[in-house]
Amino acid sequence: MTDIVKIDDEVISTDKLISTLKLMGRFDGLVEEVLREKLLVHAAKRKGIQVPLEEVQDKSEQFRRVMGLHRAKDTIDYFDKMGVSLDDFEEYLTEKAYQEKMLDDITNHGSVEEYFKLNSPRFDSVEVSHIVLDSEGKAREIVSILEDDADAFAELAEENSIAETKEQGGKIGKILRGSLSGEIESKLFNAKEGDILGPFSSSDGSRFEIFRIDSVTPASLDDETRSEIKTLLKETWMAERAKEHQIQAL
Repeated sequence: MTDIVKIDDEVISTDKLISTLKLMGRFDGLVEEVLREKLLVHAAKRKGIQVPLEEVQDKSEQFRRVMGLHRAKDTIDYFDKMGVSLDDFEEYLTEKAYQEKMLDDITNHGSVEEYFKLNSPRFDSVEVSHIVLDSEGKAREIVSILEDDADAFAELAEENSIAETKEQGGKIGKILRGSLSGEIESKLFNAKEGDILGPFSSSDGSRFEIFRIDSVTPASLDDETRSEIKTLLKETWMAERAKEHQIQAL
């Protein structure tokens, strides 16, 4: 047990901190984050990835600049106050470099391109607006109005919708595949720009929803999609690697 900080006469120890984090529901998340980083480090080492000393030194210099530690004494004093040794700091930076290199390997250009090629439909998107009502009769009445005057959608949403989006004329924005229930999503992604769809009833019959297709955007490998694919590749890799290790709570 190590004391961390003192408030008046009360001393907070590492054991007390851990107990508090557990009660706050934050301990498991922190442990998971550390485990994920360690999985990357172990994989990088097994793969034979190297971290030159120069890279660690560059990271150290960058850290010192950001923290305003311009002299060696400033750095030593800073870590003394934290109770962290310079060896601990060097190990931390080295592991960060391993993690970055392993992530670059997992999410390399070829992997992203291949994932998109095999899964491109999931990145199709539509922009939609909706009107939500608590009466099927009212919903059908509004659909009838829209069939004659689709441009009245925003006005009708503002006047009749019970959803918070009424203030924006019913606009929801971009939706990707997998965001909505099967029937609704299928109809939205098979519709054309300007189509009015619905009303769709909620499972308990208390709400009725009308959609307008504002735009249809086929999947493209833009920066946003690349970023999402990298996240998916990372999460899939993490889940698979976790199965390969013996991880125990102590």
